[in-house]
Amino acid sequence: MHNTQYLDTFAINLKNKHWTMAYEKVKRSDNYSEWYNNLVKHADMAEHADVKGCMVIKPYGYAIWEKMQAELDKKFKQTGHVNAYFPLLIPKSFFEKEEKNAEGFAKECAVVTHYRLKVDDDRKIIVDPEAKLEEELIIRPTSEAIIWNTYKGWIQSYRDLPILINQWANVMRWEMRTRLFLRTSEFLWQEGHTAHASSEEAIAETKQMLDVYADFAEQFLAVPVIKGVKTENERFAGAVETYCIEGLMQDGKALQMGTSHFLGQNFAKAFDVKFQSKEGKLEHVWATSWGVSTRLIGALIMAHSDDEGLVLPPSLAPIQVVIVPIYRSEEELEKVSQEALKIKQQLEALNIAVKFDNRDTHKPGYKFAEWELKGVPLRIAIGPRDIENGTVELARRDTKEKMVKQIAGIDTQVQALLKDIQTNIFEKAKQYRDSHIHTVNTWDEFVEALDQKGGFVSAHWDGTSATEEKIKEMTKATIRCIPLNNTQEAGKCILTGSDSTQRVLFAKAY
Repeated sequence: MHNTQYLDTFAINLKNKHWTMAYEKVKRSDNYSEWYNNLVKHADMAEHADVKGCMVIKPYGYAIWEKMQAELDKKFKQTGHVNAYFPLLIPKSFFEKEEKNAEGFAKECAVVTHYRLKVDDDRKIIVDPEAKLEEELIIRPTSEAIIWNTYKGWIQSYRDLPILINQWANVMRWEMRTRLFLRTSEFLWQEGHTAHASSEEAIAETKQMLDVYADFAEQFLAVPVIKGVKTENERFAGAVETYCIEGLMQDGKALQMGTSHFLGQNFAKAFDVKFQSKEGKLEHVWATSWGVSTRLIGALIMAHSDDEGLVLPPSLAPIQVVIVPIYRSEEELEKVSQEALKIKQQLEALNIAVKFDNRDTHKPGYKFAEWELKGVPLRIAIGPRDIENGTVELARRDTKEKMVKQIAGIDTQVQALLKDIQTNIFEKAKQYRDSHIHTVNTWDEFVEALDQKGGFVSAHWDGTSATEEKIKEMTKATIRCIPLNNTQEAGKCILTGSDSTQRVLFAKAY
């Protein structure tokens, strides 16, 4: 190709890949967990913090979260929601009011017991024993308790309803085994908390937000999802029903990517939140809550990336196009830069995020490898000969295809390519997902599908919690969901042989 002349000038040995970054690659097929951790680290997305179980989200990783926030926030506001903020600390007595919620999160709670430190006689910093709180405070693992205690003062009449509030926040759930983005003691998320005058309105809200999540996952993350409802065992603590979206990662494990909960009147009763109806009756409010977290970044990585690094869908890539100049002298750099900056300006006019990588501290081959590792969807290489020919070289991250395109009209060509890349990444993930849904009718088929094939296993279950727990104990597989589009089908439970009316989706999961 046209770039080779200039790359050879820098004595870059493409065959032996001497140009690559100091990045020890781990093959996805050899060790998926190590591949994932290695990729998160070397793509400069996050690192483990010195606080056990916590992480530092680095600028490149946080830029992806910011794009997720922006798109979701837009969708929330389009559906009538507004943002607010509630306290990080929750009085223990509030937390205890909804027993199922308290019990469900009890083992994960971090507790604040004192409000002051002091220096002792040996000049050591210690907790001041005289500064013990009258009531212990829970660092929020979720915010239903503090929010419903607040709503009590906001709601008196049906005229005060509905309340449609979301907050962007951090939460703390003390984890023993952590993995960057997927499971950390502290993580970032959004949590919606709504109050309604009827169960029908609350259920409609719950399903609406599930659809918002599913649309976001497929249109922006390019991850196909299955919408479903959780079993009682897997339900959110304190919910009447939990709806979810489930994605499938490239190692055949499922990932719960978002949940939307119909809370019934459980929290309203726990916090005595009532309203006067149009008929003049005093009734308890109906509630929902729903949320997604930085776990979505983990989903983005695991659903698309390869042995060379991240593969980011253009809709969420912090940098959608990188332009790398090829030159041998300062004179050539100046000439190439002028044309590159014109292209950059054209693309930015179409709201395309562009990086012109004119660093003189790294050679082109290094830059190619770096941006490939970071998953930039499209790379443009341009040198003096390209300018003479009125062309540039484009390289797609998703297919690794290289092509020569005319500079004239490059903006619309790039725009079309980015759209095609987004679609292709989704279709590839969907093809993988669809080919890893296995329908089984016997226990032996079930175990074989889990152990040998991976993915979702569609099977009959007798509907009891005891059987569900037994299957989990024997195989480590859980019921990910009962799909919303399920059809009724008579069958026999794979474990007990008891009658079943529908299939459910099992999988090993994160």
